[in-house]
Amino acid sequence: MASVNKVILVGNCGRDPEIRYLPSGQAVANVSVATSSRRKDRNSGETIEDTQWHRVTFYERLAEIAGEYLKKGRPVYVEGRLKYGKYTDQSGVERNTVDIIATELQLLGGREGMGAPGGDGDEGGAPQQQAPRRMAPPPPRAAAPMAQAPRQAPAPRTASGFDDMDDDIPF
Repeated sequence: MASVNKVILVGNCGRDPEIRYLPSGQAVANVSVATSSRRKDRNSGETIEDTQWHRVTFYERLAEIAGEYLKKGRPVYVEGRLKYGKYTDQSGVERNTVDIIATELQLLGGREGMGAPGGDGDEGGAPQQQAPRRMAPPPPRAAAPMAQAPRQAPAPRTASGFDDMDDDIPF
């Protein structure tokens, strides 16, 4: 049976990244990300906001990108996996930790302070910074061109209301 350990956070960076380097030279960046949810109290009708803080760790090139572009208060999208750990504090009490090991990062919102034309640019329409994804190398090309199978005629369209749509939709 396959298993999945995936976390997606959309929140605000709680502090500037702390960057350090391992003896191997690998970069590591630690940040905290705040997420909030709102609900109404049944008794008073008052809106209650619940904020959760998440410890996020970035490695390698992603750590360098986080260190350069993440700042306190900046909206951010983080994808990663949960990692549980234990340690003993100074008073001898065993503590549990939950960290998110990030595999993807996108900066959200405007490009404040990055030379965006037209003011501060915090309108949310600016392009997003996405960390490079690790992808498998492309399959090797064959030495001789492969013969193509004859194409079949497209299936007749049904009356779905989408007959006038372009077939080159990118998704």
